[in-house]
Amino acid sequence: MRKFVKCAQLFTGNSNQPVGGGVLVVEDDGAISYAGPAAGAGAPGEGVEVLDYSSYFVMPGMIDVHTHLAYGNAKSEEDIDLYQPMEFRSLRGLFFAQKVLAAGFTSICAPGDAGQLSLSVRNAINFGMFDGPRVTAAGRYLTTRQGLTDWYPTWIGVPETSIGRLVTSRDEAIEEVRRQVKNGVDCIKIALDGFHRRPNGELVAAFTQDETTAIVEETHRLGKRVVVHARGREATLYAARAGVDLIFHAYYLDDECLEAMLRTGSAIGPTMTFPRNIIEFTQPHEPARQRGRHEDNRREYEIACVNLAKAREAGVPMMIGTDSGFAVTPYGEWHARELEIFVEDLGFTPAQALRCATEVSARFLADCDRVGVLEAGRQADFIAVDGSPLEDISLLQDKRRIRHVHLGGKRMEIPNRSYDPRKVTDQAWANWTDIYTQERVDQLQLRPRQQPAARPAKRTATV
Repeated sequence: MRKFVKCAQLFTGNSNQPVGGGVLVVEDDGAISYAGPAAGAGAPGEGVEVLDYSSYFVMPGMIDVHTHLAYGNAKSEEDIDLYQPMEFRSLRGLFFAQKVLAAGFTSICAPGDAGQLSLSVRNAINFGMFDGPRVTAAGRYLTTRQGLTDWYPTWIGVPETSIGRLVTSRDEAIEEVRRQVKNGVDCIKIALDGFHRRPNGELVAAFTQDETTAIVEETHRLGKRVVVHARGREATLYAARAGVDLIFHAYYLDDECLEAMLRTGSAIGPTMTFPRNIIEFTQPHEPARQRGRHEDNRREYEIACVNLAKAREAGVPMMIGTDSGFAVTPYGEWHARELEIFVEDLGFTPAQALRCATEVSARFLADCDRVGVLEAGRQADFIAVDGSPLEDISLLQDKRRIRHVHLGGKRMEIPNRSYDPRKVTDQAWANWTDIYTQERVDQLQLRPRQQPAARPAKRTATV
């Protein structure tokens, strides 16, 4: 049925200013035929469903370009890769994708998941079998010995159930690109660095410039986009020179990286929510806070804020992504926090942050020309918010404020089901987080204080 949506404020995504008293007109096929001032919409007419959102801020559904459907709110790499069968992980991914939709994010990119998990979730939604966000899907990360996702010892290797796909030559990498494209991916994910550092502390790129360029060129030749994990300067530079479409993190970028990005058109998905949550939420007894990692994370976050602010000033497009799927970034909880970080720490205005979450982020998606903006010809993916995020960007994190979510004009009704993480996710046998030597036990004051043994009573001789 045709819909006539009355809005208190209509934020279309293609302007920083909302339309007061705006109207959306949505046709039977879910496409928008009008978005603008009420005066230009005319009367609803007979047989038209009128949605009175005249007390709400209506805006495009938000987009998270960094949501891993395979991870399952993981606490470890083993949780991600090993402890649930692929079939269950696909069902779990669909369940969690619906939680993302309920939080007001109508589109996501799943950039690097095991097997064909994200493709299966994408297809099940696209084919009308289940409700869920629009999914732009990648396959397994392409990685090398120095790249993220090759995190097991060499005598174990990279299991087939892993989110990583180890390639040991340029030809093997090209063949893996072709295989994934045949399977139907929307984009290719490259682990362009990981944890390997030079003696001076600099992160080392996992692929050479020539290898990176070859992978990107073949992917683009086949009509797909490329996204990379690149925290370090070297990987960021290689990615930008090669014309990678989207670079995650880029925390140590410099002027040479910026020049290459502006020349080739690479965008950045900073993914600042993940490290910010680690810094603020990790408890003292947890491994993520031990051995100086907490201080390292805080220092890297501060460096990233400075460098990414330079990228914003230079005009590099910035997209919203959160690395959702870890225990510290559970699905449906913190996606909108990235917008708040853009405003608080990177210098964006609330309107600019909203556009990053909609029009800008849409540029990477497979259906980029159909979503992200409320205008004639695009799909009616929109949300009705109680309150104005232009006045308080943080209110988008309050799920009670997301009053209505529409996908293709259809109002989504996602039940708020709870689940038991001990059955759904927590399968690794991590019984202790410490080594309880005598010295450590004494430091923690865990050893029961020894009571002196009672002395036996003296016996007297009997004559």
